[in-house]
Amino acid sequence: MILASITRLERNARRLNEILAVLGRYGLADWFGNLPYDWIQKRLVAFDGQRLGSLSKEARVRLAVTELGTTFIKLGQMLSTREDLVGSTLAAELKKLQDRTPPDPPEVVRQTVATELGRPPEELFEGFEAEAFASASIAQVHRAWLPDGRRVIVKVQHAGIEGKVDNDLDLMMGLAEVLQKHVPQLRNFRPVAITREFRRILLNELDFSTERRNLEAFLRNFAGSRTVHFPAVYPELCSRRVLTMELLEGILVTHYDELHASGADLNEVALRAADMYLEMIFRHGFYHADPHPGNFILLPCGVVGVLDFGMVGRTDERLRDHLDTLIRAVGQGDSERLTEWALSLGRKLHEPDRGGLRDEVSDFADELVGQTIGEMDVTTAIERLTDIMRRYGLVMSPSVSLLLKTMVMLEGTARQLSPSFSLAEVIERHQARSAAISVAPRRWLRRIERSYRDWERLGTILPGSLADVLSGLRGGTFEFRHSDLGLDEAVDRLVNGILAAALFLGSAMLLSRPSQDTVGYGANGIGLAFLVAAIALTIRLERAIRRAEKKPDD
Repeated sequence: MILASITRLERNARRLNEILAVLGRYGLADWFGNLPYDWIQKRLVAFDGQRLGSLSKEARVRLAVTELGTTFIKLGQMLSTREDLVGSTLAAELKKLQDRTPPDPPEVVRQTVATELGRPPEELFEGFEAEAFASASIAQVHRAWLPDGRRVIVKVQHAGIEGKVDNDLDLMMGLAEVLQKHVPQLRNFRPVAITREFRRILLNELDFSTERRNLEAFLRNFAGSRTVHFPAVYPELCSRRVLTMELLEGILVTHYDELHASGADLNEVALRAADMYLEMIFRHGFYHADPHPGNFILLPCGVVGVLDFGMVGRTDERLRDHLDTLIRAVGQGDSERLTEWALSLGRKLHEPDRGGLRDEVSDFADELVGQTIGEMDVTTAIERLTDIMRRYGLVMSPSVSLLLKTMVMLEGTARQLSPSFSLAEVIERHQARSAAISVAPRRWLRRIERSYRDWERLGTILPGSLADVLSGLRGGTFEFRHSDLGLDEAVDRLVNGILAAALFLGSAMLLSRPSQDTVGYGANGIGLAFLVAAIALTIRLERAIRRAEKKPDD
């Protein structure tokens, strides 16, 4: 019977191809993955010839994204940084995405340069290599020489790529809107917001003027540095689709054999790169957000050269404080602080099980306590904490996620240079150096100024809000509608609680202001009156709660 079945299948091979193609298209080819018949397996192949039956679901997602082209590859690369959304397994698979694309023909490149810069490349440069030496999904790179002999690289955007990306982005936004409306289980992940953020990032990457401004900012921030080097940029030879910058000549960090043969102290090179990033993040608030090995080059005298400035991140003082809190909590194994950090930075997809979250974070923190700073693996710690947050329905903001991804990638790149490298040790030294800065009068003055602005804003909106509440109560327009008359007392307690909190805030603001008036007059007098009223309402509220607790259940 089995032989007869196989014979029938072989006899209808054409129809079998159609069936397998449909099953593969709908993700159902798994059913055939373990069949020991080569003539079936060879039909279950991806566009590049890989057999689908032996691939994991995550690998098939990667292949599908690759086949869909530039825009989807870029989306996959962005999602590879969001383990809190897609999970660690799929994120790891998406990190393998490559966006290599065949270069445009020389005549097309020549036309693009002439259109963007007003003259063909042979008039702008002393020499221009028509054949690209590298090509990715958005642009290709050519070597050239200026009239004074300086060697440069010219990054030229692929012809027609903007139109393709615009079409794909419109399609993605439409799909995101449909998914958010009709698929409840995806609604909490906010596909529209994610797609909108991705659209912003990709359109910035298509505009080389943005990359030029990023590079100019790094050049200003590290002017005079003897340990790191950013390529000079030539604005007169740049446009939205063409970018000309200094050619850095050295050894790419991806060329490990050449690095070891150079005799350079690779541990020192890793330390310099890490110090540069910590200075970007904690001092400048503006950092290079793509520290993979291909974006670093070893220059003479152990100087670290940096490449590719399309992806950057920004940190304000609040975000830097959050990162500092995370690093200190991880270093000290402080489970309470780690839990609060996760809850404060994570948007809740649903109300998390706080007890379970604290237990898992506590176990994680206990593992860290016994480690020395040199033994601590920052990458593992961040990935473990991110996984815990994802499982408890906490999603990080894009700025936090990008920053943590950058730290993880930085440690991975540095360890490829020096296996004994410890990012935790570098961070500890950096924190020791910046301890004086953290208590410096200027920083405290900024914090006081920020707090003052917050209180001033509250003082501006509080009177109007209180007036609206009191007016609504007096006029009868402030009401709760419900079907259970037993909720009246609960509503009264809620209103008392709101009024007490508002009076406490108002009194704190008024009493914190300098006043020349005696007690009983002016701001201080009103503040004291607010405080007394707030205390009275609080006492009344507490008594009401106690009475409610003593009442027997109906």
